[in-house]
Amino acid sequence: MSTETFEFQVEARQLLQLMIHSVYSNKDVFLRELVSNASDALDKLRLAKLRDDTLDADVSDLHIELEIDRDARTLTVRDNGIGMSYDEVGKLIGTIANSGTAQFLKELKEAQDAAGAEGLIGQFGVGFYSGFMVADEVTLVTRRAGEQQGTRWASRGEGTYTLERVDDAPQGTSVVLHLKPAEPDNQLHDYTSAWKLKEIVKRYSDFITWPVRLVGEKKDDGGTAEPETLNSMKALWARSRDEVSDDEFHELYKHIGHDWRDPLETIQLHAEGTFEYQALLFVPSHAPHDLFRQNMRHGLQLYVKRVFIMDDCEALLPAYLRFVKGVVDAQDLSLNVSREILQQDRHIRMMQRRLTKKVLSSVKSMMTGAPERYATFWREFGAVLKEGLVTDPDNRDALLAVASFASTREDGGAVTLKQYAERMPEGQADIYYITGESREAIDNSPHMEAFRERGIEVLLLTDPVDEVWVDAVGEFEGRRLRSVTKGEIDLDAREDDRSEDEQKQQAESYAGLLGWMRERLDDVKEVRLSTRLTRSPACLVADANDLTPALENMYRAMGQEVPHSKRILELNPDHALVKGLNEAYAEREDRSELTDTAELLYTLAVVAEGGRPKDPARFVQLMADRLERTL
Repeated sequence: MSTETFEFQVEARQLLQLMIHSVYSNKDVFLRELVSNASDALDKLRLAKLRDDTLDADVSDLHIELEIDRDARTLTVRDNGIGMSYDEVGKLIGTIANSGTAQFLKELKEAQDAAGAEGLIGQFGVGFYSGFMVADEVTLVTRRAGEQQGTRWASRGEGTYTLERVDDAPQGTSVVLHLKPAEPDNQLHDYTSAWKLKEIVKRYSDFITWPVRLVGEKKDDGGTAEPETLNSMKALWARSRDEVSDDEFHELYKHIGHDWRDPLETIQLHAEGTFEYQALLFVPSHAPHDLFRQNMRHGLQLYVKRVFIMDDCEALLPAYLRFVKGVVDAQDLSLNVSREILQQDRHIRMMQRRLTKKVLSSVKSMMTGAPERYATFWREFGAVLKEGLVTDPDNRDALLAVASFASTREDGGAVTLKQYAERMPEGQADIYYITGESREAIDNSPHMEAFRERGIEVLLLTDPVDEVWVDAVGEFEGRRLRSVTKGEIDLDAREDDRSEDEQKQQAESYAGLLGWMRERLDDVKEVRLSTRLTRSPACLVADANDLTPALENMYRAMGQEVPHSKRILELNPDHALVKGLNEAYAEREDRSELTDTAELLYTLAVVAEGGRPKDPARFVQLMADRLERTL
């Protein structure tokens, strides 16, 4: 058969160089990746055979083999799984057709320590390339189950690879690593040593369903030892908690979560009765880089009676728990179940409800029993969990119970809605909050002035989803959730010894200015005196039922057309600038020169809330003119 030579794509060449000149302190992970790939191939063949019993494939003894040749310095990782066709080899091995490759390479180069870099190898589906950490040359021979012809792929990692069709390939995939020269003083990395392979498999792959066998091991008398199975093949989710160590659970998490750090929480569930299933779930200790990407792969691995059915089974948990990793093993589902069928299956819906409640109850246990771990959880996943307040009304109370928020409280700690309600002063009826892009921006917002002066606590909400869920929830235990930037708020924030008549006279004295400004400012629907300002001259507020500008922008970004809502301009009648404008308005018949001042007041209010002037150049010119007059 003819042999063709191809060049690696640019990203593949970069990745190969990183592997060849590896910075990893622990090169053992290459075997973990190759064994994991082999296990996936066996899972796929078993499932393919179950769905199509006419498939010409031998599934009588599915297994993984490790074979050592000390004289030739080769290590072979072989499986009799699904295999690959000629086209699949070229697509999957010769190139990296993965949108995360660029991010992977960036993170790989920026990893601060060897342990951090080590965990990135399998994260983007490029584990096969890890073989070049220990090998000068890699040869792959494969034949897809049901096909007659196989494929040989080979490369020295120097920019090219060869592809050749072969007739004598067995079913499955065989990866032959031509190991780099031995390091005489470093036996810890001797991958032709049986004990070393046993140690790696025990550490990383003990839980894999399929037997990992060591074959061809030479005995002292020159003979060949019998094949030895190196892994226990015990499904950890099927064993009781006291039978499994934390290290074993953590290794399973690292395998299925493609993570190098231990999980934050391990959750085990055994459901018995009319529908039996077992689940082993993990809450990661950090958020994945693609947590908010639309195409993020999420969901749990689904097994039926320990037979792998599918990865990333989204139907088992709601989208706001997409960061949870783990395995669910059901006893009574069909092996031919599809993703579409799962969405309608009542057993799946029942499992989702139970698993969701279990995860949320575990978070609540963290909150009360391990506050430091809860703080880590909420920092990493709080924003995505709050999506459930909008999308999952059935679990809204449970979600509110585990949610915490920054506030203006002096101790700077996070507060739950329950804690906020319990320490509300007498006479306060509502739970106040403010939303914005950052803590700094909203902490210093003009809308907060009266609340600070009065000592009223305000929740500081800075996640984009906060704009949505507060409207969806509306209240907590009978107390309204109320934005400090919407509607009229009268906190009697300033000490005011004036009589009602005096206050009425002040309102009347400003009536002309307020009406005049309303006529000249096209972007506002009302101008009124404020009870929420103590230092700033003006601020913008929305009507109680209007969308905020941030929420309008969010809907437009999602392609939804929403009408623009005009805002209300509130003026501080005790501010010198506002007083002066009112006096000038009362004294002058020709008020055309005051129009610029009114426009400045409005634009200052826009800037104070983090907005952008409609005409920045004009705003700068007006400010410069006013400053010039003060010199």
